[in-house]
Amino acid sequence: MTAPAEKPSVLFVCVHNAGRSQMAAGFLRELGGGRIEVRSAGSMPGDAINPVAVAAMAEVGIDIAGEQPKVLTTDAVQASDVVITMGCGDACPFFPGKRYEDWTLDDPAGQGIEAVRPIRDEIRARIEALVADLL
Repeated sequence: MTAPAEKPSVLFVCVHNAGRSQMAAGFLRELGGGRIEVRSAGSMPGDAINPVAVAAMAEVGIDIAGEQPKVLTTDAVQASDVVITMGCGDACPFFPGKRYEDWTLDDPAGQGIEAVRPIRDEIRARIEALVADLL
């Protein structure tokens, strides 16, 4: 019997780590069912998670209220197999051998729930495709 492969790991990065990257991490934790290691960080982390992002995720049964924005470290990038950026540009360190994707998504900061729902739903669709690809 062969040993199971190590869990793939994914790092989501956006500037404030308060909206898009937190929603993506929430979906991946839920849809990956513990089979994927999930990290998120920001190049200039905010003070708290965007309450509208929390509310939008709660509507689909995912609680991200307990999360805190975290600062992006080179260690987090090095420890991840896939690095998904959401508008952090050149603030993200680059390491050869990692898979990088840049997801162009509207920023939910300052938006109402009506504007955040389609962002949430697009993130979910991308996470579903990512899970299918990694597992």
